[in-house]
Formats: sequence, C-alpha cells, structure tokens
Amino acid sequence: MALGSTAAVMAAHRDSWWLLALAPVLAVVATQIGFIGHDVGHLQVTRNARRSRALGLVSANLFSGLSYGWWVHKHNAHHAHPNDLETDPDVRGGVLIWDATQGSSRRGAIAWWTRHQALLFFPLLLLEAANLHIASVRALFAPGLRLRAVETTLLATHFVAYVLLLALTMTWPQALLFVMIHKGIQGLYLGCSFAPNHKGMPILDGDDAQDPLLRQVLTSRNVRGGPLTDALLGGLNYQIEHHLFPSMPRANLRHAQPIVREFCTDHQIPYLECSALASYRAAITHMHRVGTGAAPGSD
Repeated sequence: MALGSTAAVMAAHRDSWWLLALAPVLAVVATQIGFIGHDVGHLQVTRNARRSRALGLVSANLFSGLSYGWWVHKHNAHHAHPNDLETDPDVRGGVLIWDATQGSSRRGAIAWWTRHQALLFFPLLLLEAANLHIASVRALFAPGLRLRAVETTLLATHFVAYVLLLALTMTWPQALLFVMIHKGIQGLYLGCSFAPNHKGMPILDGDDAQDPLLRQVLTSRNVRGGPLTDALLGGLNYQIEHHLFPSMPRANLRHAQPIVREFCTDHQIPYLECSALASYRAAITHMHRVGTGAAPGSD
C-alpha cells in the first residue's frame, strides 16, 4: 500500500522538485519490504517451501530488485557459521576487514583505506543498496542459481518499472537526484540495521566454534528497545534469538528473549544486549582497532 501510494503521488505531481521529499519515504518503504523478504527467506511467513519461494521471488526480485536465490544462499552461509572468517561471507576481507589478519599484507593506498575504514564505514553504507543490486545482477550469470529465468524476468521488471516511474514523473536532473537520495538512504538504513548484530563480536575458534549454541550466542548482539525499535529494525534487534531460532516469526522473538536470557544466565553464557548507539560504537571501535592493527583495549 505504501509503495503504491508513493507512486500515485509521484504520478499526480509530475516534474515537481517536491517529489524529492518522497525519496527518503521510498527508502524506508523499500527497507521494510527487505525485512519482509528476510522473514520469508527464513520460512517465518510460511513453512511451505514452494509458497515461501514464490513470496521470496516477489518481495526480493520484483519489489526490491534483489536476487532471492543469491541472497538466501549467502545468508544461510552466514547463519551457519557467524563471524567465521573462512565461511561467513559477511566477514570476508574486501573493501572492509573484520580481523587484523585480513589486512596484514595490505600496502599503499589500500592500506591507507584500511587504516581509515572506521571513518569510511557510514559513508560507504550510502552505496550499499547499489552494491546489492549489482551483486544480484551478477548472480544471474553465475552458475548454480535456481529459477534463473524467473529471477531474471522479475529483476528486469523491477528495474524497468523503476526507470519508467522516474522517467514519467520527473525531469532527468530530478530523477538523478531522486535515485541518489533514495538509494543512499536505503543503503544507510539497511547497513545501520545489520551492523549492530555481529560487528565487533568475537571471532570463534576451537570448541566454542563447534558448539551450536555458543556459536550463535557469543557472536551475536541484541539491541535494547521497545516496539519502535522492533519496527525500525525489523526484529533484527533480537539477533541472539533470531540466530538460535531463525524460522521463528519476528513477533515471537521478544517472547523468547526472557527464556533465552535466563538460560544463558543459569549456564554462565555471556548474553550481550545494549543500546543502538553502544552497538555502533562497539562496531566502529572494532573496525578502527583491526584496521590500524592496534592491540585490544588500546582505543
């Protein structure tokens, strides 16, 4: 409904610079649709695999411009071994590094970039939505993608519809600014929703990494808050419970939290919950430490 209403307003007020005010609105709507796609991918909406796949293709490929098959494969790998430098795609060294060993051989300009990655993190998030679109298109040409023809058709439909909406309601300078604002805020919103969950949490090895419970609890961080936080973060603020019970509908995670927290307390398992600001500070501090090669506790 929100997506259709936004498009209707744009069609009714064509060529107006005031339409740029709708770009942040569309960014929030797009991110919330992304949260729904996340829930669908975890079988939270329906346990029927065929229905879940159909819903995922619609919410991801058609409405979000993301490859559902690519995202599910990538996200499942993350859930299986969070913060594992070898198998978790979310902490592999690239533009950013998450462990000092990933940057030890970097030299020159890339070493400078790595040393300053903590300062660059939030500006880089402005490009995250575009990065996800590019990765999704690339996935269409990679081997192993199921339903390639369906995904390609739905993804193409999304981009064509988006371009047509802009072309029919705005001048090209307005459309260019609209895309920059829309995708920039969407990427920032997505990044700020996912960054608190695992960034700066331990990299496990040995027995802890082999224990299914410890592997999920020790590498995850909850964000404290109420109903507003739940809505803004799409339930991802209950990251510990989500990782322990990934198919649990997000509305039930808050009910599971006291049980999980009490269990962890009784068994002396660290259970981390903090404010959103504290989680961002911990993530940025960790990125600065590994980027500069500083010793833990030296910040």
